[in-house]
This record gives sequence, C-alpha cells and structure tokens, in this order.
Amino acid sequence: MSKLLSLILLCTACLLTTAATASDKNAELVRQVMQTEAAFAKTMEARDHQAFSEFLAEETIFFSSKKVLHGKQEVATAWKRFYEGASAPFSWAPETVEVLESGKLALSSGPVRDPQGKLVATFTSIWRQESPGVWRIVFDKGNDVCDCNKP
Repeated sequence: MSKLLSLILLCTACLLTTAATASDKNAELVRQVMQTEAAFAKTMEARDHQAFSEFLAEETIFFSSKKVLHGKQEVATAWKRFYEGASAPFSWAPETVEVLESGKLALSSGPVRDPQGKLVATFTSIWRQESPGVWRIVFDKGNDVCDCNKP
C-alpha cells in the first residue's frame, strides 16, 4: 500500500472516530435534557412546587397568556397556583430534544395534556447547561392546540 493511501485511510479513520465521539457526546446531552425535562414535568404530578422552582434559572423567562414572566421568583410565584390542590391541572412530557453542538443550550418540546389526557397545548423550552449534567430552564413558551373541527 502506498504511503499516500495509508495516510488517507488513517485520516479517514480519525475523522470517523471524531464524528462518532461527537455523536456519542451529543446523544448523552440529549438524554440528559430529556431526563431533566421529564423530572421537571414530574414536579407537577408530585405537586412539588419547591422542586419545580429548582429547575428555573435565575434569569428565566416564561411566556404566559397574560404577560411575560421574568426571573425565577416571578415565575415561581405565578406558577404556585398550578401546584395547589390534590390533582394536577395539566401534565407535559418531552417528545423532542435538540442540543447545540457546543452542549451549552438545548431545546425541548412536546405535548401538554389536561387531566383526562386530551391534548390542549404544546410547549417549547430552552435549557442551559449550568455545570456538567445540570440543566436549568431559561425560556418556556406554551401554545394552545388549534381545534380545527370548529366551524
């Protein structure tokens, strides 16, 4: 085998290994965000407002139907009403997660359901990795589902 061909094969093997390593890293980050979003959603089912608050970044922004909520304290205060009572008024679950190649930001989205399981909205959240394996939500926006059967 010529030296040039050997060098080309070696470079190709290095590139494939690097791509696989980057892909593995991204898959691990996607898994982390998926688990974080699922744990965030579990706070509603568990009726644990304090745990909900721990997922919020200090500078988080939540879009609500009435106004934009700025900061961890304002969001936590506004959402406290959803955690009152014996049963959750809604639930959500991640379906899609994408993570930037840098691993610093991620987007999660999925359905929001009423207590009977009916799809009523979708959510989109942006997460920031604050330290290895620790993700905090920085933006959240829900959108009502269109009832296309209405006249």
